[in-house]
Amino acid sequence: MAGHVEKHVAGDTLAAALRSGIHRVLAKQDFLNKINVFPVADSDTGTNMGLSLGAALPVLNRPGEKHLGTMLAAIADALLDGSRGNSGAIVAQFFQGLSDAAGEITRFTTYTFAKAVSLGNEYAHDALSKPREGTILSVIAAFARSISQQLKSDPDAAFHAVLARARDHVETALADTPNQLDVLKKAGVVDAGAAGFAELVAGMAEYFADGTEAPLPNASLAKSVEAVVEFSEADNVSQYRYCTECMVTGHDINRRKLREALAEIGDSIVLAGSKRKAKIHVHVDDPETVFETARRFGELSKEKADDMHRQQHATHDGKRKFAVVVDSGADISEADMERLDIHMVPTRIQFGDHGYLDKLSITIDEFYEELANNPHHPTTSQPAPGDFRRTFQFLASHFEDVISVNLTSAASGTYEAARLAASRVDAPGKIHVVDTRNASLAQGQLAVLAAECAAAGVDAQTTLAAVESQVPTAATFAILSNLRYAVRGGRLPAWVRTIAEALGLTPVICTTREGKISLSGTLFGKKRRIERFARHVARRAPLGPVEIGVGHAVCEADALELEKHLKARIPDIRRIGVLGLSPAIGVHGGPGTLLVAIRPWLSAQDVANRAD
Repeated sequence: MAGHVEKHVAGDTLAAALRSGIHRVLAKQDFLNKINVFPVADSDTGTNMGLSLGAALPVLNRPGEKHLGTMLAAIADALLDGSRGNSGAIVAQFFQGLSDAAGEITRFTTYTFAKAVSLGNEYAHDALSKPREGTILSVIAAFARSISQQLKSDPDAAFHAVLARARDHVETALADTPNQLDVLKKAGVVDAGAAGFAELVAGMAEYFADGTEAPLPNASLAKSVEAVVEFSEADNVSQYRYCTECMVTGHDINRRKLREALAEIGDSIVLAGSKRKAKIHVHVDDPETVFETARRFGELSKEKADDMHRQQHATHDGKRKFAVVVDSGADISEADMERLDIHMVPTRIQFGDHGYLDKLSITIDEFYEELANNPHHPTTSQPAPGDFRRTFQFLASHFEDVISVNLTSAASGTYEAARLAASRVDAPGKIHVVDTRNASLAQGQLAVLAAECAAAGVDAQTTLAAVESQVPTAATFAILSNLRYAVRGGRLPAWVRTIAEALGLTPVICTTREGKISLSGTLFGKKRRIERFARHVARRAPLGPVEIGVGHAVCEADALELEKHLKARIPDIRRIGVLGLSPAIGVHGGPGTLLVAIRPWLSAQDVANRAD
């Protein structure tokens, strides 16, 4: 039994105790989300702590005997790489302190364990530019203080007794957090991050007491948790919009100067890690300012930015029965994104050695300016499964269903990344991943339809059936002003451009029912090119009422002319709009690209009426 270990703990025993604590946190992540009001009421502390601590489980679950010092170093590294959110970064830094204190030792005595926890406490406090009492820091401090004081009065105390008393002190500190932060007292809750750390300690204490390891929870357990606190958005909304994180790797990172630079652009700063690898967490309005700052201190990686305002809207809207997610390959107006609370997972855009998050750290206009002036042709890469998983995990903790409307699988691995991420989400909600077999505006139209159904109170299954019925009928047509971008991007062989230019041809590109890119026809000569493109689309338009989207790559005047010709040739247009094209299309089409997305009209009200 673990309680018989007395004064020495080796790697295997500590691994089991930590695993037990992490399992308890995972079981409570939905509860932690529901009580999360500080530093921002974004309802994601449980998700972030679950994802962060979950990153340590592969290390703890490795077969074979575990060397304590080596294991803690691996845990610290895994947590630094996997940490999410404010509390996740603080916990990662706490474990960095444990690791640095342990060094190469093979087992903890109660004395060396106390020293390690004390150093972890110091590291955790040092990670924040403005430490606050009443948070996870207060509970970590109580944990460290309790162990140190016990060993001063009883140097021979056994591990199980030390942990049991420390757990009591942690619970007392947790209960006191509302007395230290007014926002907690107003909401009638304890701090969510502090509660998560208390669960970690409780799981460890239980294992040391009787050798019982808390089981890995089933996601369905969280379904029984009711809303714990009700509060308005105005209660605790950050002045900044994006929770931004990234990793900086270097040889000798000046953490003080990095922290000072971050303090000038945002708040809620947590800087975890070491001189060779640092994890940044900060709230800002412009994520690119964080990434530009970080690049001055080393090599940048693992950039991410979560829209906290949209998260807050999602968790306070009781009418919607499901949430909608898109990748940034979908072109949707900002007004519709806001109105319908559509969540976005960004694609990565790379110009040489400089990377961006699509639509978050680079705007559409900035992209086309860079495309015109940068000698490096950009590349796009699909979001990593982890990017989808983080969004899915959060939303599936607040909704019974999540519908992810994705870029065509025939042209990108984005759909597969979303599908893989969905299979790895451990939360009550169910994730549904849709292959639109389309991109850009047509993908956006299907996402808007789904989101409008959600806003109208339609259930997820009815909405899925409606969206999937539209997938084969939605179509995209495009013409390129210059084929050189398609050639540079590898989408067209150079000889096609040579022949097209020699003969004055403008290929009309379209999507097939299978989601592939194909040739729809050819326009001869440049005269009345836009008018003839409109005629080409009109001849292939579905019968009856339709929705049309007109997209352009920095050629709005051409797009407005195209819109006018389409209105003249297609009799029953229920909705039409003009929008700039995202980099997902612009990389291959370049400036001057014109695109038309068209689908048979189906409104959310039509879907609701069918369900009735």
